[in-house]
Amino acid sequence: MSQSAPVRAPKPLFSNISPAVPSPCISLCRLDEQKICLGCFRHVEDIREWRSADDQRRRVIVAQAEQRKVAP
Repeated sequence: MSQSAPVRAPKPLFSNISPAVPSPCISLCRLDEQKICLGCFRHVEDIREWRSADDQRRRVIVAQAEQRKVAP
């Protein structure tokens, strides 16, 4: 009898809703030429990552979005 490889648990997906780090989405989802959302100022890759990001990463994403928002 051969042994099968151990099955890995799936990578946990975090909820879109976190009481610690609320989503900056304001439902104005339009991307500019640099693929930055005109509503929340997140890059499209940050938006895609949001669901699987932990709270620490979400804080970084929100901080970067804030910087984009206030940049000239």
